[in-house]
Amino acid sequence: MPIARAAGSAGSSTGTAARPTARSTVGTAAVRLGAVVLTGALLAACGASSDGAATDGAGGEVTITVDLFGSFGYKEAGLYAEYEKLHPGVTIKQTDTEDEADYWKSLQTRLAGGGGLADVQGVEVGRIASVVQQQSDKFEDLKKYGADGLKAQFAEAKWAAATGKNGEVLGLGTDVGPEAMCYRTDLFKKAGLPTDREELAKRWATWDGYLALGKQYKAKTPGKSTWLDSVGSLYSIMIGQEKERYYDASGKLIWEQNPALRAAWDHSVRAAEDGLSAELDQWSPQWNQAFAAGSFATMPCPAWMLGYIKGQAGEGGKGKWDIATLPGGAGNWGGSYLAVPKAAQHKKEAYELIKWLTAPEQQTRLFEKQGNFPSSTGAIEKVAAAKDPYFSNAPIGKIFGDAAKGAPVQVLGVHDQNISQQITNALSEVERKGVSSEKAWENARKGVANTLG
Repeated sequence: MPIARAAGSAGSSTGTAARPTARSTVGTAAVRLGAVVLTGALLAACGASSDGAATDGAGGEVTITVDLFGSFGYKEAGLYAEYEKLHPGVTIKQTDTEDEADYWKSLQTRLAGGGGLADVQGVEVGRIASVVQQQSDKFEDLKKYGADGLKAQFAEAKWAAATGKNGEVLGLGTDVGPEAMCYRTDLFKKAGLPTDREELAKRWATWDGYLALGKQYKAKTPGKSTWLDSVGSLYSIMIGQEKERYYDASGKLIWEQNPALRAAWDHSVRAAEDGLSAELDQWSPQWNQAFAAGSFATMPCPAWMLGYIKGQAGEGGKGKWDIATLPGGAGNWGGSYLAVPKAAQHKKEAYELIKWLTAPEQQTRLFEKQGNFPSSTGAIEKVAAAKDPYFSNAPIGKIFGDAAKGAPVQVLGVHDQNISQQITNALSEVERKGVSSEKAWENARKGVANTLG
């Protein structure tokens, strides 16, 4: 998710996110931390040359504007600077919005009006079906610039999700969000729990096993630390293990009848009722501070979350974290796309930039520096042996690579993000207000109905 990657984030209004939407100095793909909200005036500054190509001043110099929900890690990894060096006369200006939901709402307003759009717009994976099915007339078909020749570079599911019914290519894939479990070895030791990642993978092979271990942790908890950050994150990671979540393959809305979704709900409710959660909104200032404070011992983490953890926990967290295989099997949470609006002023230049940013070489570097797991098949092969010293030398290439291979090809619906948000909002009521599961479920139903109209 990005971090809004992102991609929506659990227990809050958003990451990936997002693709995390809140990212730090080590940006993540969901969901992703940004500080500057896009303004139309900033993006409307470019003029047009006599031959119709947009320019930004004397000498034909071009400023390519990029608008994301937080940082996808490009600036932090030095990719913008390298691209500018490789392309004299090109300047890249990025703006970002901390909350993916706010970003998407603003983007819809600007798409409707046709103004204030960047040359490159980020799209969280939970929104790509909306772009493909409802807004294909608002975005460039990248095939006209040669994108059809890139298909073999990407995982099939990643490519297909951004392809329209008539074969239009409406975005190029950035990262994906294979899932694992991040945990604090120092806190496990204090609670008398095993710290070996292989042993833990066996102990929490199922989500029931994970929650049972959490109850043991709570009984011996060091200080004020809890088992996990929020039940919303638990729900999001569990539902990411399912092929069908909110819609079936025919496009029918099935979330209320989906037993897998209800299982994720029930486990999340159980975690709340057993007091295993720190009750933190992901991407909130309190959540950010909790990383360094050791306020929770485990956190379901897509690959893009690694960079975020490093940024928030800082050097003091190095060697205290480790990563193990996720309970219940492989899954995916987050991932994003880069798209070019039809109202963009530098369409060709924007395409060349996103082609370069999503190429295997750049995706490999982003994983090595930021933890964003690539959607490029070539890059996936290159990172297979990667380890991360920050996370106790965990074999992240293998852990996340196996998760990516085992994750289901998810059915994406137009309103996935909106439905997910209503469910996590309802779970927050259980977690913080003691609302019953039945009442919260009814609130989720009403929220979804109101959102979908």
